[in-house]
Amino acid sequence: MDEVAVPSALKQGAKASRGKGRYKPKGRMVDTAALGEVKALLGATPPQRDMLIEALHIIQDHFRHLSARHLAALADWMRLPMAEIWEVASFYDHFDLVREGAAAPAPCTVRVCTSLSCMMAGGETLLEKLRPYASEKVRFVAAPCIGACDKAPAAAIGHKLVEHARFDTLKAVEQDSHAEIPAGARGFDDYCADGGYRTLRALLDGDLDTEQVLQTLDDAALRGLGGAGFPTGRKWRIVSGQPGPRLMAVNGDEGEPGTFKDRLYLSQDPHRMIEGILIAAKVVDVETCYIYMRDEYPEIIALLRAELDKVRAAGLAAHVEIQLRRGAGAYICGEESAMIESIEGKRGLPRHRPPYVAEQGIFGRPTLVNNVETLHWIRDIVENGADWFNTQGKPDHPGPRSYSVSGRVARPGVIVAPAGSTVNDLISLCGGMADGHIFKGYLPGGASGGILPASKGDIPLDFGGALADEGCFVGSHAVVVLSDQDNMWDAATNLMKFFAHESCGQCTPCRNGTEKAVAMMEAAEPDTALLGELSGAMADASICGLGQAASNPLVSVMKHFPEDVGGNNDA
Repeated sequence: MDEVAVPSALKQGAKASRGKGRYKPKGRMVDTAALGEVKALLGATPPQRDMLIEALHIIQDHFRHLSARHLAALADWMRLPMAEIWEVASFYDHFDLVREGAAAPAPCTVRVCTSLSCMMAGGETLLEKLRPYASEKVRFVAAPCIGACDKAPAAAIGHKLVEHARFDTLKAVEQDSHAEIPAGARGFDDYCADGGYRTLRALLDGDLDTEQVLQTLDDAALRGLGGAGFPTGRKWRIVSGQPGPRLMAVNGDEGEPGTFKDRLYLSQDPHRMIEGILIAAKVVDVETCYIYMRDEYPEIIALLRAELDKVRAAGLAAHVEIQLRRGAGAYICGEESAMIESIEGKRGLPRHRPPYVAEQGIFGRPTLVNNVETLHWIRDIVENGADWFNTQGKPDHPGPRSYSVSGRVARPGVIVAPAGSTVNDLISLCGGMADGHIFKGYLPGGASGGILPASKGDIPLDFGGALADEGCFVGSHAVVVLSDQDNMWDAATNLMKFFAHESCGQCTPCRNGTEKAVAMMEAAEPDTALLGELSGAMADASICGLGQAASNPLVSVMKHFPEDVGGNNDA
């Protein structure tokens, strides 16, 4: 790879200050003991600039926080300005920065999810009941979403997920728990015994031509299943036509409230995604692939580390270097350009486009970006053909879809159903509504996809079409079902609070707009006309999809549920 692709440690700040002499951070002396502790954790050789977030994770995991003395030592060791270290660390929710002279947080952190599905299951109430039990050993904090909406209310003790969290269990917690590799995950040997990596081997041996793979994907209706829906075959051709070296990023940061399908697929059969990666890397001629996995999935990260080692040992990944990178609690990094910034060890700020990441992505190189589920289907499509995939959908809606269904249904979970299925179809497949609940409305595409009434429950949930005509979209196929016991204004307010918290702050319409919207929505008598104007400004002027779509739930509720405006406020 050339110098542009992977900058050297020297070019990343070996001499960042003007003038002669060795670089030293200005304004503070480096604690030699702290420097020794950092070196002991991270190794003797300073990492490259793009490994900054990984280094922060290692220090955070060991000490349970990031002290000023350790950050100063890290800055010295990586030969970066202290301000740069601080601005990156402070951007991400999962890093706990402690200023000089300040007390460190409790060593055990319990995160209680307060996103919409968990709110409906009592997550916010649970958190408030737990707060008085905080101590020098444990703290209880809100989590915007931890990707377990079907197990609501969900929580995490350190790195361990707690499904259907209960007060009497969490109040007694005093120490962190570690993530465990999912017991039901299919490992390398079992996957190979079932024909796994046969298609990859044929490709590597020349028995399968890359053009055959591309033509099959062209003929298949496989689209990007992270939300954008761009045709996969076309994307592979675009990137393969760019000058090398080419890179790849796998978007495993499914932070959209209501979405948890990737977690399920990876916990059950991680090698389908891995084989999809290796096929893509061969077809597109990718030199390095970065798997970006959200930090809320520690058990998945541990599983992937173990299984990737087995794949490498079997000689199946000799044609591409695969690096696994952890997110750090930032929903915005699900946006592909923000994810790329994070992979480079920076704040996850979305980029202006053009240029597009297919032309200038990671380190300025052409980059193929695919979602976890998109790659999950690659092996089956290549082996069984495009027709096999396309015929699994409803008329005019080719292909299967994985719908994450949560909320007021009897059996929440991931439902694999024909593309074009309706929410009424999905409710039926989930065993109907939960006892005592009557269907009132639903989110067709997660937090940003809008909210529709039950009367529009027969709209096909797919890209474009009648759903787009309603001003909504299917996105990552996250469907949240609400009932007669839910106030839609309260639901929209919960979602707007999420967007206000997760805004990267780069552009004013999103940063200030989401905060202002929350304040206006919590007013005793919300000014709907002004909220409408604000929503339009955010949609028109925000840099990325977060700000552009943040007001969709608000606009939907004002349109379809005017009787709920004002929520449970005393008016």
